[in-house]
Amino acid sequence: MATLNVKGLPDALYKRLQARAKRDRRSVAQEVTHILTEALETPKALSILDLRGLGKEQWAGQDAAEHVERERTAWDS
Repeated sequence: MATLNVKGLPDALYKRLQARAKRDRRSVAQEVTHILTEALETPKALSILDLRGLGKEQWAGQDAAEHVERERTAWDS
C-alpha cells in the first residue's frame, strides 16, 4: 500500500480535516482516503428508471408536447 505525505498543509485546513474525521469516527488518514475515494471514483451511470420522477416539480402544470415544440422551434431558428 502506498504512503502519501502532504507538505505545506495549512493548519486551519488540517483542523477542519481532524474535526470531520472525528465526526465520522475515522482517523485522519482514513478520512483523507475516504475523501479521495469519493472525489476520484467514476460515478455510477444512471438508467432511465433511476431518473424517473426527477425534476417533476419543474414540470408541474406544463404540457410536455408544447414544451418540446417550443424547444424544436427555438433550435430551428
